[in-house]
Amino acid sequence: MSLCPLQFSMSNENPLVPSSPPEVRFPVAEYLGGRRIDAVVGRELRNHTRFRIHRLVRAGAVLIDGQVADIRQRVYPGQQIRVRLLEPPDKLLRATPSSLEVIYEDRWLVAVNKPAGMIIHPAEVDRADTLVNALQWHLDQTAVAAGLLRPGIVHRLDRDTSGVVVATKDHLSHRRLSIGFQERTIRKTYLAMVEGHPAEDDGTIDTPLGQVTDPESHLVSAADDAINPRPAQTDYSVLEKFDGWSVIEARPLTGRLHQIRVHLASIGHPLLGDPFYGPRGEIRRDRSGTLLIEPPAAPPWPAIDRQALHAHSLSFEHPITGRPLTIESPLAEDLSRLLSDARR
Repeated sequence: MSLCPLQFSMSNENPLVPSSPPEVRFPVAEYLGGRRIDAVVGRELRNHTRFRIHRLVRAGAVLIDGQVADIRQRVYPGQQIRVRLLEPPDKLLRATPSSLEVIYEDRWLVAVNKPAGMIIHPAEVDRADTLVNALQWHLDQTAVAAGLLRPGIVHRLDRDTSGVVVATKDHLSHRRLSIGFQERTIRKTYLAMVEGHPAEDDGTIDTPLGQVTDPESHLVSAADDAINPRPAQTDYSVLEKFDGWSVIEARPLTGRLHQIRVHLASIGHPLLGDPFYGPRGEIRRDRSGTLLIEPPAAPPWPAIDRQALHAHSLSFEHPITGRPLTIESPLAEDLSRLLSDARR
């Protein structure tokens, strides 16, 4: 089988070998030992379909320890894989130019300060204005070919929550960070601005969370009648108090949908600007956004046009180097301005 080599621009930011056609080289990861060569190459070239990887193998473009690979061959940890990129990626995310605020980056990870209003991943096929699309464009700027690197999402923020989001550039970092989130070894801190003043300056909210009783709604409830409740815990500390509202550091110990918003609302202190969750289980709008409960006419807290929640930091062991890493995100401009005004 003969494929026509394509020309790519080169970058020295990736483990690629300058050649024509360009090459990528990598060792077989421990957890992939005993798998077929096409499956292992598929983990490394995540924007290539299995069909295209098969074409590369059958064309003799994939080598194991310097020997041309057979499509049925299995590989083991420590073996070196070399792939000549005769064909470009064919399972591409749409890349959208965007002025992302990158707050940390190395060969394996990239972290950004997500703005409020941006969703993480496209829910519709033709949508290309999400964080993933912007990250794809960012990675393409230093990759040997457009789409060669694919951003790996390991956690999410609500559309109107700002703050730190970390994504991976390779399959091993993605696997290890995903396990870290599942096993709760990654420490997350959020800054929340809430209505009123909690009775205790420090505490833990240990209340299961489930779906509201409307089976067609995606809203979450801490009430006793919630559907399919699951354990949820959030530690919190009050950082500052103002006239009618407070700034809280929230540290979720679990990762339930809308956890911080619902937990703080359940103790009587919903987030400023939250359109759905009111104090002590009150649902302000239905699933279609129709107003159910009129807001206070003249509340003592300031108005804001989105939920006042910011993902401040992530702390974890680096998935490749093993070194402790803390990534902090500067407070979003609207929340920073709200705080500055209150402190005057």
